[in-house]
Amino acid sequence: PQARSAAVKVTAVKPPASVTTTPAPSRSTPPAQTTAKAVEKPVAAQKQAAPIEVDPDSWIWPTKGRVLRGYVANYPSRNGLDITGQEGQPINASAPGQVVYSGNGLIGYGELIIIRHSEKMLSAYAHNKVRLVGEGDQVTAGQKIAEMGRNTGNETMLHFEIRVRGKPVNPLSYLPKK
Repeated sequence: PQARSAAVKVTAVKPPASVTTTPAPSRSTPPAQTTAKAVEKPVAAQKQAAPIEVDPDSWIWPTKGRVLRGYVANYPSRNGLDITGQEGQPINASAPGQVVYSGNGLIGYGELIIIRHSEKMLSAYAHNKVRLVGEGDQVTAGQKIAEMGRNTGNETMLHFEIRVRGKPVNPLSYLPKK
């Protein structure tokens, strides 16, 4: 229950299919009403594993490049770092964890990957050209998860966020000094 609310706060989209449930129909509900609400067991639920507790000092940079725009507290369009680079260059997981979102359903983020690193920590990787991992996949720190793409302003970049208990934090507080 706690992980679900954090996922909703962080992604601002529907929670991952692996945590979505539909209540069982009551015995007094006619069968005609229950058939429209059939529930499929998603593939991601079959791969579900307990999140790894990540040491906050063990994060690595998700890609090579210069920080174009940094984090600004309480400024929604600056919830993370914009890192420039070359289109197609590797985007790597900054810490081990489980992919809880891989898609393009969140407006303004393009092709997006969200990784849960613990019950309270997530990282987000936006504006990818290609996503290489799917929901439910376990990833290791440094594993290639995507290729760098372009944002809506046609800038080649990665938008990278770290969130703690659903709130954006400055990624520079976790990443090693360059």
